[in-house]
Amino acid sequence: MLKDGLLPLLGAVALNAVQRPRATWTALKAAVAMSRKSVRSLPYHLIWLGHASRLRLWLEDEGVSHLHAHFGTNSADVAYLLRLLGGPTYSFTVHGPDEFDQAPFFSFPRKVEGASFVAAIGSFTRSQLMRFLPSEDWPKLKVVHCGLDEAFFADEPAPLPASPVLLCIGRLSSQKGHLALLDAFACLDRPDVKLVLAGDGEFRELIDTRIQTLGLQGRVQVTGWIGSDEVRRLITQATIIVQPSLAEGLPVVLMEALAQGRPVISTYIAGIPELVEHGKTGWLVPAGDSDALAKVMNVALDTPVERLTEMGKAGIVRARARHHIDVVATQLAGLFASAKV
Repeated sequence: MLKDGLLPLLGAVALNAVQRPRATWTALKAAVAMSRKSVRSLPYHLIWLGHASRLRLWLEDEGVSHLHAHFGTNSADVAYLLRLLGGPTYSFTVHGPDEFDQAPFFSFPRKVEGASFVAAIGSFTRSQLMRFLPSEDWPKLKVVHCGLDEAFFADEPAPLPASPVLLCIGRLSSQKGHLALLDAFACLDRPDVKLVLAGDGEFRELIDTRIQTLGLQGRVQVTGWIGSDEVRRLITQATIIVQPSLAEGLPVVLMEALAQGRPVISTYIAGIPELVEHGKTGWLVPAGDSDALAKVMNVALDTPVERLTEMGKAGIVRARARHHIDVVATQLAGLFASAKV
């Protein structure tokens, strides 16, 4: 909305103030109150009030009766302010981990109180929200998994590569555990195994340095940013997907890997154990434990192809049952239908 500058937002606030002075005053007071303990200062909250004001006019013209926002941060702030302005009922989805890492600064109690429901992408995410909310609002928290389109699902696992390939996909950041993965990979006495780090981010220089320090230049490839089609291609060309996360909600890449029939190695944190069944669709290790990760990678690489294929098939079944877009859309549609007006 800022592409047109601030004037349209200011005009929308003024028009709302004329049409609904009491509601505008209430929303303004809420924006100021939310800014007092927030990761964003007052000017941001006033801009979000402008967004909410403009949205109210648009949604009223379109006859929209309910709004759903993704992430419990600024998008949920706008939805909440929009409701105070007399706009439609709202709900929002919380993904984590940033949202519950900084939960006290996102005004969750007031936003959840005003919402018809809040979707958490897993039970762990729901539990983290429960920590910061009064118990009377817990029933509003619904577990709604992230969904994958049918195109993400394979009928059968693709043939495994002739030479083993370990694949890690994700932003190169402190949360994803790439440094622990490199330390573990350096312990493997398997010169034929290749490790691919797909992604880019603020840890790129640090990771490149660690690769050189460990002498892994010929065995580790860092791809840089890639699109969803390339992600899918890399998954089908890998033997095992390794996601050594230190902090998560639930990594979408694990859903995609299972949907493509690839076993995964990940960590016992957040929502990951809700999806990955140890010994059935993959392996789980304590987060940040490079020794344990190296041992499990050896176990996985020693697993017969037939067993890896069986695990891949089990992963497709599990991902389809929990994360197919039709399953998730049906659940959301039911929640939208029951949203309070």
